[in-house]
Amino acid sequence: MSYKALALQLTCQSVNSCQTRDEAEVLMLQTIDRIERQIAASIGLIGRDTLLVVVPEFFLSGLPIDETVDQWRDKAALDIDGRIYEALSAMVQRQQIYFSGNVYEQDPFFPELYFQTSFIIGPNGDVLLRYRRLNAMFTPTPHDVWELYLDAYGYDSLFPVAKTNIGNLACIASEDILYPEVARCLTMRGAEVFLHSTSEIGSPLMTPKNIAKQARAIENMAYVVSANSAGIVGNSLPSGTTDGRSKIIDAKGIVLVEAAYGESIVANADIDLAALREFRQRPAIGNILARQRLELYADSYAKHSIYPPDTLLSQPAERTHFMRTQQDVIKKLYS
Repeated sequence: MSYKALALQLTCQSVNSCQTRDEAEVLMLQTIDRIERQIAASIGLIGRDTLLVVVPEFFLSGLPIDETVDQWRDKAALDIDGRIYEALSAMVQRQQIYFSGNVYEQDPFFPELYFQTSFIIGPNGDVLLRYRRLNAMFTPTPHDVWELYLDAYGYDSLFPVAKTNIGNLACIASEDILYPEVARCLTMRGAEVFLHSTSEIGSPLMTPKNIAKQARAIENMAYVVSANSAGIVGNSLPSGTTDGRSKIIDAKGIVLVEAAYGESIVANADIDLAALREFRQRPAIGNILARQRLELYADSYAKHSIYPPDTLLSQPAERTHFMRTQQDVIKKLYS
């Protein structure tokens, strides 16, 4: 099977200036309307075989700048069953696509926090998976409430893979692309296409994330569909700080297509599942997946802990806490 994927590079409207949740949700609903018009026009131009659309990190809200965790949760973190998800579901059903993005999201098990969540919605409007970002500097993660998170959801929830008629899809959020273990754990659960919602410097240079995208594709013999923003407007940061270079990379690490700057549908390309699966099943020196010797590394991982789990079980999720924890980790690493 072959179909088109689109990494839709769009401008993110932040909600930083909003004073209430209702005000923020009005802006989000307007963003969803604008995105639907862009998706419909894109499909009309590049073809009805466009079955997968990935949008950037922060596409509905921007990111917290001066807000505390409490303020951002109350204003910008979505309810799992709220009207924003309902609007996204309705949009996806009308357009008959698979749709992936990244949002801030509340969780009933952790009412004092929020998580940064990548999701996939299928053509029937159902949320097929939720992937919570696992590595973040100032955002709460499952690892920060590790024991309680595992009790609530179990270990496999950390690495969800949706098996669909357009392939086995998995999300990687933002900086998680820099951690090879994340992609490898998803691949071990069957992932074939990584959906990467990001918000990063759009540079023609080989930035760490640009290197990582190609490396993850090669290491895991998988496609990477990476959607970056076309800037973020409505907060105090220069709008072009994160702009451009959305791309699609094939299982050999070849960049099939790459956008420049500004809102764009240039990053669209064919996903050839039959070729991918044949490539993975071919005995050869280049079949990296079939040559993995995981027992070599298991003991080293089991015996070492670097960034501690559960730090938010006894501390509030404030920026000073995250900075202090990292400083303690650095001291431990180099003492």
